[in-house]
Amino acid sequence: MPDLLTMYAAADPDKPGVIEGGTVLSYGEFEARANQVAAALQDLGVKAGTKLVWCAQNSTEVVVLINAARKTGAIAVPLNYRLSTEEAAYVIDNSDATVVLFDVEQTGQLEGAVAQCPKVTEWASFHCDASASPSWATHLPSIADGLPTTEVEPLEGTEDAGGTMIYTSGTTGKPKGALRKGRADAAASGGALVQLIGYEPGDVYLTTGPLYHSGPLGFMGIVQLMGGTIVVQRHFDAEEWLRLIQDHKVTTTFSAPTPLRRVVDLPEEVRAKYDYSSMKRFVANAAPWPFELKRKYVERLGDGSLWEVYGSTELGVNTVLKPEDQMRKPGSCGQAAPMVEVALFDEEGNRVEKPMEPGELFVRSAGAFDTYYKAEEKYEENKRGDWITVGDIAYFDDEGFFYICDRKNDMIISGGMNIYPAEIEAVLVAHPAIADAAVFGVPSDEWGESVHATITEYEGQSATDEEIQQFCRDHLASYKIPRSIDRMEEIPRSASGKVLKKELRAPYWADRQTNV
Repeated sequence: MPDLLTMYAAADPDKPGVIEGGTVLSYGEFEARANQVAAALQDLGVKAGTKLVWCAQNSTEVVVLINAARKTGAIAVPLNYRLSTEEAAYVIDNSDATVVLFDVEQTGQLEGAVAQCPKVTEWASFHCDASASPSWATHLPSIADGLPTTEVEPLEGTEDAGGTMIYTSGTTGKPKGALRKGRADAAASGGALVQLIGYEPGDVYLTTGPLYHSGPLGFMGIVQLMGGTIVVQRHFDAEEWLRLIQDHKVTTTFSAPTPLRRVVDLPEEVRAKYDYSSMKRFVANAAPWPFELKRKYVERLGDGSLWEVYGSTELGVNTVLKPEDQMRKPGSCGQAAPMVEVALFDEEGNRVEKPMEPGELFVRSAGAFDTYYKAEEKYEENKRGDWITVGDIAYFDDEGFFYICDRKNDMIISGGMNIYPAEIEAVLVAHPAIADAAVFGVPSDEWGESVHATITEYEGQSATDEEIQQFCRDHLASYKIPRSIDRMEEIPRSASGKVLKKELRAPYWADRQTNV
């Protein structure tokens, strides 16, 4: 069947497709530009199933590129623009990408990765004039500008054509690519969620979060699937966010807690300057939303529009908490999403049948990913027959509402970003003064959790917190750097040598209802 963008452009070519600042791409223009970029990608060697990495901050060009990649049948691999050069090079090389597309603002991040990624045959820049493109990269717009605006045919490639692969950090310290193939049953599952939340063809979506993140990207995709309009905010600013809602009559968005905390905490006189009553479907996720933040949202931005979903890059959306349940079910992440089965299992592998008893949360869903790329054993470790988990511990109440209360693994969620301590610990113990390290999350009013490190130092060696943080900064993305550090003579371990992180974490979470 024809590409969805092509169909919408034919049906209503003058409808706004993408808006950024004073620039509006109609659906006809959106389609034409996406076709040109798709043809340019094919000129760069992209075929169906080609791994194509893109690294960029939010922009019209990124929205066009996402659609162009789909038209070619490429497997798009978003790259977090906050990663260090070392981390970025690992993802690019591990993904087997042959083409890397990047916003010119990421030149400093990627130029050191070129020599480390021998499989990449083409580096292509955008969001700049040709004169600003680095010497080691092709200028993508210059290729696309002269190409036909008609729809392209995907060039023959692999059977995985049209999939996506988003990298998540791993418990072993290296990111893993969550590969999701395009399947009809997955599309049906997504359609059921669309119907539940009530998305409409007239929806206007605001990009509150970075589009490399599966949440903002996925929910933008829902609005595009319905033929709606995308409003791009390149860098988040709370007051500007309100202005964009007012000016473009934004009806929906997706956000982690941190940006919305900044909005609801604006002075009342600032919020009063804007009309944000058009917001009908605000989807909250990426990290647990504190009840107090939800209360402020309902009180200051309006009742009836706040939806919360629980899910992950790997498993998609698993539970949904409707607007009418936000205030009466504090701490809950909702009931099972349409066409998703949710179950809890205890440590002996028995299914938890009674309310209020914790167990590891597993799901069975067509929307779940297919495997970890080149790490299939990790995928199999997380499975129980047809059920799969990401390691969260939960319980349910007598109405079937789920509550996340802990994590089986050590993952930290800070500002909506998933952080695995093993990555940071491996860097810390490479410091010449550090003999041992344990990293875990501690409560943060601003970020939900912040990264904390407990270290032991070699006898006669020492390093200041600032020196340790700078050492980490040379190897890790900024959001992974420990915000606080303490020291012990010996880090507690079990008889088998495993760090007793629950013991280390306990004092920080003692007065909290949950451990996340």
